[in-house]
Amino acid sequence: MFAEQSFLHSLCPGLLGFTCWSFSHGTDMAKGVYISKTLAIATVVLTLSALGGIIVMVTLYQMQIAKMPPQPLPTLLPTTTIPTGLPPTLRLPDNLIPDSYKINLQPHLYTSLPNATEQVYIFEGNSTVRFKCVKDTWTIFLHALDLSIDQVRVTHSNTRENIAVDRYTLHNDSHFFEIVLKKQLVGNGDYYELFTKFKGELLDDLTGLYTSQYTEVIDGEEEKRFLVASQMQATEARKVFPCFDEPAMKAVFNITIIHRKDTKALSNAKLENDRYVDEYWIASTFAPTPVMSTYLLAFTVNEFSRTHGEHDKKEISNFRQSKGVYLTSVSNLFSVLCKIWARPEAVTAEHTKYAQRITGEILTFYENKFNLKYPLNKLDQIALPDFSAGAMENWGLTMYRESALLYKDGVSSSYDKEWVAIVVAHELAHQWFGNLVTMNWWNNLWLSEGFATYISYLGVDKIEPTWNIRDMFVLKEMYPVMELDSLNTSHTLSLKESEVETTYDILQLFDSITYSKAAVLRMLSAYMGEEKFFEGLVCYLENYKYKTADTTDLWKCMQQATHEEIESIMTTWTEQPGYPVININTTTGEIAQEQFLLKRAEDNGLEWQIPIIYMKSGSLQPNTILKEKGPVRKPAYEVTDDGWLLVNINANGYYRVNYDEQNWNRLIKQLESDHQPIPLINRGQLIDDAFNLARAKYINVTLALSTTKYLINETEYIPWESALNNLGYFILMFDRSEVYGPMQKYLRTQIEPLYTYYQEYTDNATIPRNLSDQYNQINAISVACSNGLKNCTDMATKLFAEWRSGIDRIPANLKSTIYCHAIAAGGEDDWDFAWKKYEESRVASEQDVLRYALSCTKIIWLLNRYLEYTLDPNKIRKMDVVSTINYIARNVAGQALAWDFIRAQWNYISQLYGGGIISYGGLINGVTERFNTDFELQQLKQFKSEHDEDSLGPTSQALDQAIEKTEANIKWVKENKQTVLNWFREQR
Repeated sequence: MFAEQSFLHSLCPGLLGFTCWSFSHGTDMAKGVYISKTLAIATVVLTLSALGGIIVMVTLYQMQIAKMPPQPLPTLLPTTTIPTGLPPTLRLPDNLIPDSYKINLQPHLYTSLPNATEQVYIFEGNSTVRFKCVKDTWTIFLHALDLSIDQVRVTHSNTRENIAVDRYTLHNDSHFFEIVLKKQLVGNGDYYELFTKFKGELLDDLTGLYTSQYTEVIDGEEEKRFLVASQMQATEARKVFPCFDEPAMKAVFNITIIHRKDTKALSNAKLENDRYVDEYWIASTFAPTPVMSTYLLAFTVNEFSRTHGEHDKKEISNFRQSKGVYLTSVSNLFSVLCKIWARPEAVTAEHTKYAQRITGEILTFYENKFNLKYPLNKLDQIALPDFSAGAMENWGLTMYRESALLYKDGVSSSYDKEWVAIVVAHELAHQWFGNLVTMNWWNNLWLSEGFATYISYLGVDKIEPTWNIRDMFVLKEMYPVMELDSLNTSHTLSLKESEVETTYDILQLFDSITYSKAAVLRMLSAYMGEEKFFEGLVCYLENYKYKTADTTDLWKCMQQATHEEIESIMTTWTEQPGYPVININTTTGEIAQEQFLLKRAEDNGLEWQIPIIYMKSGSLQPNTILKEKGPVRKPAYEVTDDGWLLVNINANGYYRVNYDEQNWNRLIKQLESDHQPIPLINRGQLIDDAFNLARAKYINVTLALSTTKYLINETEYIPWESALNNLGYFILMFDRSEVYGPMQKYLRTQIEPLYTYYQEYTDNATIPRNLSDQYNQINAISVACSNGLKNCTDMATKLFAEWRSGIDRIPANLKSTIYCHAIAAGGEDDWDFAWKKYEESRVASEQDVLRYALSCTKIIWLLNRYLEYTLDPNKIRKMDVVSTINYIARNVAGQALAWDFIRAQWNYISQLYGGGIISYGGLINGVTERFNTDFELQQLKQFKSEHDEDSLGPTSQALDQAIEKTEANIKWVKENKQTVLNWFREQR
């Protein structure tokens, strides 16, 4: 029963439950409640009937269930969530690999502006990028910035299936272009095509696709001309078209440029055909490029002329003028067609002639050294009126600012000629280092820029052997970068990938560490021997051509060439910041190394493997490697009797050397008695090491100053230039104090014999034959005039006055220093005359000379007016703003003015250069290099606190370095001012 009652209760817990309870307790209830017999029987019958009905229904239900069992509810499958959100870092995901692009660009700019026609500063175009999918994805990420994108289409390359797009978004803050699909792309290696249609603005900011203007003289009248040019490095291609804008994302590019008739379009590859689109527009289609990175793309539309040199190849051209057919069909019969493009006026005046001559010679030299032919069948080089960098190595279309490519005998100086040679050799070296073999990521930018810097000196040495340009590397590259690399705020040559992510991170790497610390390559070549060194480079280029590489790949090839542990040696130089100083005690032979820092701190434990070549009293010793941190005793470094020890012969090693005081004094004595036994480069090295060691408090400052006393008998450029560079620091520290007077007297005494040595050349307006002598003549005049040698100042003002009267006897080499000192001694009329000549000049190198000379005036209001001119691009071109302000700051009368000016105009300056490759951190360095007071340090720190990271951009590192240098300057001046003053007073 228990079971039945339980069953019924389970079926009817309400009414039936109550009924059952009443029935089960009927015996007790009957005692107090009367129920008729008929009613009782009826109740029982009804209850039994209901119970029977229920049993029958349950039985029938169970029979029906047995015949047709119910289907179980379907199991809900988990849904695949479509990923949303940006990648976790600013690097592109690795699920898509670009293969090729088809790009159509149409700049609407008029190169010649017709009357009553407004200029059109827009471009539009479309791009189809073919890519391989290697990992499943719902989202396509690539780069785009400041573009208006109004069409997006994704297609399977083989099946032509259209992959529906759910949405697309341009994230300008992260530079990502995000495309979310309605169907997942399966990472099976299939190829897809992404079509985008876009529009952008043509600005004059010198980045991406930009505009420039110049004047052309037509029938005696000046007319404005406009052009379109590009600068993609480092992350500017994304401002021109949506792309995978990372160096390792190499692809083939098929370019078509639609431009106005009567204009010329150029790009990386050779022109395949021109055709009329209509009566106003021409479409220029170029051959496919080699596999290359986006930052090497180049475009230009202009009305320039071209020049052909002796290395030109023949062209067969078929010209047709009818609409809708090919206008030009060009066939190249030989391997490489070299052209130089420039303003028609510059080409007519043969300003391109020198660059044209040396291009083929340098290319041939590189092809032989690298055992690899130049990879393209044409090389265009173009001189642009406005260009942010000195030049850019775009494959097949290298771009230069005019002063880096154009040279004119009799107008340009020897320095201008050398500059053109160095820059051309640098960009041509990039055709292999950077273009053919590219760094995996920007953290190893030095594999491109460092190699191009070092190799360029070898290229110039080949074509101009009388210049001895290899020796100049120490002065021009190594000494300047060692000063920066001796700061705590320096950085390693090869960084970790995670340390370089943002655009600002990348732009900050375009500094002298990345370029000029190529001195470690010079050191490696000297250690391995040049033949083995190039054997390693040939291996590197051959193994990684059309690919990317990192620093480890380079060391493997070097080890293969020399069968030595090159990687263990060189990683100590590329993966650690700074460089070592070797401390040698010649009485005990003890030698030790530590990091050299201007602001010395506790030893951080860094060690380098240091190649050492040394000599004892003129006798050269074999090459060794110092691995120990030390101190360790090595009898080879002991010196007896009156002998001396000289370490780091020819300054091949990237390090400084400090000796015990006795050896220092013996070296100085040797210099003063007969400097010839000490090699030329080492005479400069001893001076540079001594001054920097004194700044870091390794030696007394008077010892460093004593290394310059022998210069009264020295006529060579390298030691004089080294001394003047280092004494320049003393001038900056003391030209506002009482030290400056005695210092000027000393310099006047020391320079007078050198000025007399070149007097005949100066008086006869001739130049010495050797390049180093030409430079030293300039030094002699500059130092003599700056320090009040009357013969010099009289000569400068006389020649300038003759020039004003129409008689120009000033040699091109001397124009810069003569103009400067004459304007410094002159008045407003002299300044205005020079400014008018600047405005009238049609030669970039001459404009640069005048632009510098104008900064030399001592008249405050003129300097202030000149600073204001930098805000007007019609007066000072944007690319020249930084150098012009730095020139003014170098003038003691203009330094405070320039500092106040950049603080007041910082928003304008940061907007002007915020996105491009120009490192306007150089502006911070230039304007603050004289800072040596607590007040100036406080101003620097306040300036930093007033600007956030976005406002400072790539100058944040330069600002930190300026603060560190100022702190070091304050300390050094307080400790050395009186000692320096006493020393100069004693040199009478």
